[in-house]
Amino acid sequence: MNGTLETPPATLAPARTHTPHAEPDADCDAFVGDLYTTYRPVLLRYAARLLDGDWHKAEDILQEAVARAWKNAQFLRPRGEEVRPWLFTVVRNLVIDHHRAHRIRPLAPTADAVPETGRDDTDSTLTSHVVLEALRGLNEQQRAVIQLMYCLEFSVAQTAAHLGIPAGTVKSRAFYAVRAMRKALAEQGVARA
Repeated sequence: MNGTLETPPATLAPARTHTPHAEPDADCDAFVGDLYTTYRPVLLRYAARLLDGDWHKAEDILQEAVARAWKNAQFLRPRGEEVRPWLFTVVRNLVIDHHRAHRIRPLAPTADAVPETGRDDTDSTLTSHVVLEALRGLNEQQRAVIQLMYCLEFSVAQTAAHLGIPAGTVKSRAFYAVRAMRKALAEQGVARA
């Protein structure tokens, strides 16, 4: 080759001019119907094998391949026997696209992602509710110290710096807040006083 593009062989040219949005004619419909009848069994088996035996998805892949053949019927009709490899390539590419999409966003959760069904969270939910009620019973200063130290795991020094108070005051508020919470929880039957 001398660096110039060669014209494709005449067999690859369309049978007639095709406007971009024109729909295939009745001859195209018949051509695609023949393709479907002829190649359906082998393409379906091929797709199912690539999809690890998922016959339903294989049927979807086959339908999409036939739709693409219908859209390109004017260009495929003159090719004759070259249509079979084209169909297999389309099916293979559609399966690859399916695997890529499935890898990005799996349709079914994996065994690791499925929570245990035998566990009863009722007790922990009720306990959380009672603890939140006990927190609401504290004054705002005590609640702020408890939230920073126990929920956000701030140290005494970090809590003091965040609230702008001395570390001794943080310790004092935490002590009285915990004592008030124990009393409130004991009244609810969650903890001993």
